[in-house]
Parts: sequence; structure tokens; C-alpha cells
Amino acid sequence: MHQRRSNRFISVFILLALISGSSFGATHRKIKRRKSPAAVSSAQLRVVPVAHAGTLNIPGGPWKTPTFADSTEGDSVDGEDLVVRRAAVQALGPYNGTVIVADPKSGRILTIVNQKLAFQSGFQPCSTIKIVASLAGLEEGILQNQNTFFHISRRQKIDLTQALAHSNNQFFSAVGVKLGYEKIAQYAHLFGLGERAGLNLDAEQPGTVASEPPADGVGMMTSFGEGIYMTPLELAGLMSAVANGGTLYYLQHPRSQQEIGQFVPRVKRQLDIEQFLPEIKPGMMGAVEYGTARRANYSPTEPIFGKTGTCTDGRSPTHLGWFGSFNELGENKLVVVVLLTGGHAVSGPIASGVAGAVYKNLSESQYFVQARSATPIALISTQSCCQVLGASH
Repeated sequence: MHQRRSNRFISVFILLALISGSSFGATHRKIKRRKSPAAVSSAQLRVVPVAHAGTLNIPGGPWKTPTFADSTEGDSVDGEDLVVRRAAVQALGPYNGTVIVADPKSGRILTIVNQKLAFQSGFQPCSTIKIVASLAGLEEGILQNQNTFFHISRRQKIDLTQALAHSNNQFFSAVGVKLGYEKIAQYAHLFGLGERAGLNLDAEQPGTVASEPPADGVGMMTSFGEGIYMTPLELAGLMSAVANGGTLYYLQHPRSQQEIGQFVPRVKRQLDIEQFLPEIKPGMMGAVEYGTARRANYSPTEPIFGKTGTCTDGRSPTHLGWFGSFNELGENKLVVVVLLTGGHAVSGPIASGVAGAVYKNLSESQYFVQARSATPIALISTQSCCQVLGASH
């Protein structure tokens, strides 16, 4: 009898264990299948309604900006290119960020997703500042060409192309130390940082450039953008100048069909950078092909040039993911700038994926093979003469 009870007890115990194990196994499999929003490819993101999180502490850091939100809320679409806007909204998906798409040949803004964020007074540019540092270093002779090597450790050295592609902080910190604060500030201003990028954009607030070196040293200015607050519009203006060979346009955002019909490009100043572009473009393309912006690379026959940026903006505070870029595909090349805000789920690589999805969406809609309406030939400059690299301010 005792033996029979023992056997029955053992049988019940084994049965319960099997049932329990099966249950835990099913739960475990569900957890494995679940993906965090940050792990989803930006090209797969589609617009979904997301409730505002309000002000709260974001897990994993001191940030108070939600990573996900409805970034189209409050936007005015009058005068925008609706094909481009649709591509940008779909690419951004549920992220809390802004996407600006501009024509680098005229300075016309085709769409601004999340206009409230785009018009704010700027965020730390993170590693996107390395474009400014590269051009300044080339002009000042600190960098000879794309093959200029700097030692980043006792046994390792890399060149400018690798440093841009992989966003190497030691390389660009060394460039900043050699440039010094005055030159860094001079070139930042020359490229449009610290001033309004737009023309007649009443809501736009300019970024700022520090009036003295940051406490952490000038190397932090050229590697992380410390001491500088840049707006997405300012980055769009800079990337347009790189894309078109050196013309820094005033960005204009037509708000009606009448304004589009009367649109005239306006030049802010001419930058003498064309000779240096072949030295930085391999690194910007390398970022997309094998570096920090690999998520933007959707086709080997449709090249994209860009620079990522990831850091924490202490003033907000928020974690940032930047990507400034342009493509070279036919006559309809575009500049796409993405800024994501929130917690650790956002970064420069994630922002590059959003930009890549914008280009991909437009490519699939045959946007780049269609003839676009021409803008007036006249270019009106607000300055009596052109400013070039090295000019005083």
C-alpha cells in the first residue's frame, strides 16, 4: 500500500512538472519572438497611432523625452511635395523625430515631418560635426587628403576615409586639437551653424556655437559637437552645400502652389569646398556601405553619402540619433536629414535606417526617374560677394 501511494505521488509530481515545463516553454518561445521597436528595420516601419508618453523618465538613462510619438501632429502640409512627405512619414514610423527632405540644387524644402521639433533651437550635433571638422582640416592643411593617417593608439592608425566611415572619435579629436577653438568656431559659422538656415521661416530658431572652448577641450567639439547646438535645418543646409559643390542656399519652404510657382532659389554664400569633396565623399559613402550608416544601404546601384551622429544632449536631456545625407541618382538628387530623440533605442545608425527607407520608398515610386518641374534660373544672393573657406567673420 505504501509503495502504491509513493508511485502515485511520483506520477502526479512528474505530470505536474511536465505541465509546468510545457507552460514555461511556451512563454519562453513567445518572449523570443517578440522584437523591440529599436530592432525593427526602419524600412519595415509604417505609420501607427502612438499615444503621447508625456514627460517621464526613460529607462536606461536620465532622459525625459519619449522615444515614440506621433511625429506628424500639428504639421501643416500646404505646399509640400506629398509624394516625398508620404515616403518620409512611412519611413519615420512611430519614432519621435523629424525628417527634412530638401532639393540641394535650389534650397527648396520638399517636406518637414515634425515641424515643431525641426524649428527648435538646436541639439548637440554629435558626430555629424565631423563633416565640418573634415573640411576645416583639409582647408587648413591639417589633413592633406583622404589618405591622411592619424595614430589613434600606439599601434593603430587610420585615414580620413576610415575615420568618417566608422566615426572615429580619436581621429577627429586630434583634428580639433590641431585646429584650435577659433578655427573650429570660424568654420562652424561659415557652414551655417549658429544662424537661421531658412528664409522667411518665422517659427525657426537658430542654433548656437559656444563663445569659448568647452571644459572638456576642443577635441570634444570636433568629435562630439560639444559646445555647439545645431538645428536639423542647419544640417540640411550644410549637406546641400556638400551635395551641390559648395552653394549654401537659404532653405525655403513654399506653403502654397502659388509660392511654388514663384519660387526663386536664394544663395546665402558660396563655399570654396569643391576641391575637397573628393576627399570626404569616399568616407561618407563608406559609412553607408560598411560603416556606421549601413542601415541606409538599400541598393548598390543607388549610392547614398552620409554621416551619423549619436550622443546625449544634456540640455534637453535626450538621447539623439542624427543622420545627414544626400544621394546621387539621376537629376533628382535629394538631401535627407533625420533627427531622432528619446532613450537608448535611438542612435545614428537607427536614424540612417530611417533615411535609407525614405530613399527606398521614393525609388520604388519612380521618383528619381521622373522629370521634376524646373525652378527659375535666376539666383538671388543677399551678399555683395561670396564667402569662401578661410574667410573672416
